[in-house]
Amino acid sequence: MPRLSVVIVAGAEACAASLRAQDVTGVEIVEVVDASAAARNEALDRVAGQHVWFLGPGDFLLPGALARLLARLDAESPDVLIARHASIDAGGRLHDGPLPPGRWPELAGAAPREWDKLFRADLVRGLGVRFGPGEDAALAVTWPALLAAERIAAEHAMTLVHVRQERPPDTQFDVFDAYDAVFTAVPEERRAVVVTAMVRHQLGRLRRMPEADRREFFRRISESYRRHRTGEEALPAGDGMRRLRWTLVERDDYRAFVLLERARARSGAFPRPRAAAVRQRRRARRRRLERDYQSQLRAPLDPDLAVFAAYWFRGYSCSPRAIYEKARELVPDLRGVWVVKDANSVPEGVEHVIANTAEYFELIARASVFVNNVNFPDHLVKRDGTIHVATHHGTPLKHMGLDLRHTLVAGRRMNFDTLRQRVARWDLSVSQNAFTTPIWERVYPGTYESLEVGYPRNDVLATATEDDVRRIRDELGIEPGRTAVLYTPTHREYQPGYMPVLDLARLADALGPDHVVLARLHYFYAADPLLRELHRAGRIRDVATYPSIEELCLAADVLVTDYSSIMFDYAVLDRPIVIHAPDWELYRTMRGTYFDLMEEPPGVIARTDDELIEALRSRSAWSEDAARLRAAFGARFCSLDDGGAAERVVRRLWP
Repeated sequence: MPRLSVVIVAGAEACAASLRAQDVTGVEIVEVVDASAAARNEALDRVAGQHVWFLGPGDFLLPGALARLLARLDAESPDVLIARHASIDAGGRLHDGPLPPGRWPELAGAAPREWDKLFRADLVRGLGVRFGPGEDAALAVTWPALLAAERIAAEHAMTLVHVRQERPPDTQFDVFDAYDAVFTAVPEERRAVVVTAMVRHQLGRLRRMPEADRREFFRRISESYRRHRTGEEALPAGDGMRRLRWTLVERDDYRAFVLLERARARSGAFPRPRAAAVRQRRRARRRRLERDYQSQLRAPLDPDLAVFAAYWFRGYSCSPRAIYEKARELVPDLRGVWVVKDANSVPEGVEHVIANTAEYFELIARASVFVNNVNFPDHLVKRDGTIHVATHHGTPLKHMGLDLRHTLVAGRRMNFDTLRQRVARWDLSVSQNAFTTPIWERVYPGTYESLEVGYPRNDVLATATEDDVRRIRDELGIEPGRTAVLYTPTHREYQPGYMPVLDLARLADALGPDHVVLARLHYFYAADPLLRELHRAGRIRDVATYPSIEELCLAADVLVTDYSSIMFDYAVLDRPIVIHAPDWELYRTMRGTYFDLMEEPPGVIARTDDELIEALRSRSAWSEDAARLRAAFGARFCSLDDGGAAERVVRRLWP
């Protein structure tokens, strides 16, 4: 008998891919045609697992989730196991879920959800409950099962991500019939608990209702409360306003309820008047600076003034840095100024301004050339006679630009109309190779000219000498004879923060003192606490703050990455690359990719930590087969990276 049956909706690729990526046994996967009550009830009758888990089309598991959940089921044999989750709203914002409760009364607030609960199948079938009517069908199962459960456990490690589905306004009213079905199966002694949770649930939904439907929805809440109440409900204690809300619900006094909610909203700002005042002053200052900027746009352009920026003003790096340094060499009259958030992020001697200051707005009003590896802010006006250069920051393995419209997570965070407006400012778009050019032109449609010249940031990789490499390794404290392993995982926007997919401590221990692991997390993440601990213990080197990724590449003997675009840069060096791909199917499903990296890799592929350790210890990453793969990869993507890309861009800008 399987330990667990997971019921999923056919065609839900992200959900299915996340299940396939789990390295477990004893799990039955049951596909149903849709998430309807009929399909799920049929699955409930047929599943063979000791526990059953119903996932929706937008749910997907994080790496290692099933192993953790199965361990909890084996250890505690609960009637219900509640899994911690994160959720993604309609705007693409990721919300970390709270630690799941494991007892009453807090558990009542979690009852409406089924996708974060693993039920003992015999318990649910023995109760005779069925998924009920409408979009809130699960309530008729979750409530009776939780009320009947003798043992409830909670998994506090983050387990799954739930993508909130858009619902038509009229289906929001299904919640009332759903709770009517719940009360047919609720023991009399537990009715008060359910009534309290029901009203909280319905009032929470009221806030999300369209304005035109709120009065009728409130009337239905009042009606539902009066029909099911017992007189023993636990009303909110200690907060007069909250207790008053329940009185107004009972009376169906919607007008007074609205006035009360407005008063509560206003009172919520009172404890933080200083913070509100600071925000107000900042907004006023920003508006004043932007008004001044509009007047400065009438001043003549400075033909010798160029603006450089990288990674949303994070510092002095990437292809804009390479172009800036080559322009200083070849264009004597050029005045290049960097825009940064922190003055300490640029070297001494590099002119800079701090973003969103008066000096910044004066600079962008008069400059003639703009170079950035991401888009400049929306307030920047494209003046006639200016040239904007988009250098990008990597050859794309993953979907980008307009191709993100159909992704489950990334596309929810983007305003594609705004993206088109930003692209309309571009005059030149730098491309590393013939593979990338048509992708940029399709996903960033515009009237710009493509410069297929190689990536300027890779010039240093093509021209560095042995003395350069020795100097950088000395600065990093890498002793002669040690093999330096550079580890650079990519960003997974569908995960709630940084979640390691590689056990760095185990890797470092397995490789031993002859190796040194240089770990550099993606710049979207703050430093990982475990990484800092390993760094302090001397087991690995945390190089997240090292200013030049190019120098780290030069220092490394081998690159370990998953799906980061750094592989296209490191291939210029013709040194071993190992692709660590424990979750390739999930990543490809969630983000989308332009080719199958498993079929066309730049070297050895390791699907597990053990395979990665073996590839490095056995030196198979340095084998002839790996070298052939690397050569084919380099010929496809790096043929233009000959050390002259920055000069080609500079001579196009300043002929």
